[in-house]
Amino acid sequence: MHVLESLSMTDIPAQDEALRDEVRTFLREALKDVPAHIRARSWSGYSPEFSRKLGERGWIGVTLPKAYGGAGRSAFTRYVLVEEFLNSGAPVGSHWIADRQSAPLVLRYGTEAQKQKYIPPICRGESAFCIGMSEPGSGSDLASVRTKAEKNASGWLLNGQKIWTTNAHHCQYMIALVRTSGRTQDRKNGLSQIIVDLSLPGVTIRPITDLSGDSHFCEVFFQDVQLDDDALIGEEGQGWEQVNAELAFERSGPERLFSSIVLFDEWLAYVRTPQGHTASAQRLAGKVLARLAPLRAMSVALTGRLAQGESPVVEAALVKDMGTTLEQFIPAAIADDIYSRTDQNIPLELLQTLNYTSHVAPSFSLRGGTRDILRGMIARGLGLR
Repeated sequence: MHVLESLSMTDIPAQDEALRDEVRTFLREALKDVPAHIRARSWSGYSPEFSRKLGERGWIGVTLPKAYGGAGRSAFTRYVLVEEFLNSGAPVGSHWIADRQSAPLVLRYGTEAQKQKYIPPICRGESAFCIGMSEPGSGSDLASVRTKAEKNASGWLLNGQKIWTTNAHHCQYMIALVRTSGRTQDRKNGLSQIIVDLSLPGVTIRPITDLSGDSHFCEVFFQDVQLDDDALIGEEGQGWEQVNAELAFERSGPERLFSSIVLFDEWLAYVRTPQGHTASAQRLAGKVLARLAPLRAMSVALTGRLAQGESPVVEAALVKDMGTTLEQFIPAAIADDIYSRTDQNIPLELLQTLNYTSHVAPSFSLRGGTRDILRGMIARGLGLR
């Protein structure tokens, strides 16, 4: 089947849709005093307290087996939860990566001991993970990573550097893609994934301040970090296969559609007022929704594929590329609309939300794979290169 024919219209099952009302009720109360410019951070926002509240409700790790603290429900259950969290601007960053990628990766490739150790605290909202992929000089070219883990009598000796590591300074663990054999020139051969306890001696974490003033990106340095034997996850030398399966989870979810949605809703509320309504603003709202609807349908279809145990890497890259393009279009288009209104007083909260989203928007097409890398993957999937 051609890659463009592999996604079909998919409905979220009724039992999962039924969860929305309960989630919305909870979020309305939990976020009632949080202004839009703070909620706009959403999956970059960091609140361990909020994550633990979600864990108490069983809303983290919902797709994971009950034996490890999960709920044993489908990927569609998680989709509904994530969609509601993002649309409300909930601060889910402290558990986000662990729930989305780390726990499913450990479940799929980890030993029984690793599953018992790492997954239950994730489901309780108590354990935070970060992703160790990008490196200086490598960026999205993951096959060129130089960080090395060398086998020794005590386990693995880790040396190297990672960059753009979200919330590393708040996390207990990192799952890192490293070279365990061969040379950088060997590309994907000889790569493995390891779990790094970030409290170990030799680990240095330096937050990076971005254009918005936040500091959730980090540099992470490893200097003679001694890891135990059980730090290796999966098979040695199979890191390339494993990390690509992991990226399918990262690139296909609602977070690739809704990073600007709090701003859009704040602007839409203004446009619905007599003062804010204009014909051009109404057309812009329709244009955004007309692009968002088919992208959401594609994202739901991808969730169906993931629920069947598939790894739709190319399709996920397509949704991520198109989704982040829309996410970046929204603040730019809203800015054009707002700053063309020379005779109106624009609500301060809307301006603050626009300011934050505009500053952070350039990162949307970087995180999870740059646009050029993704389009190269898509072209190969289509047989164009």
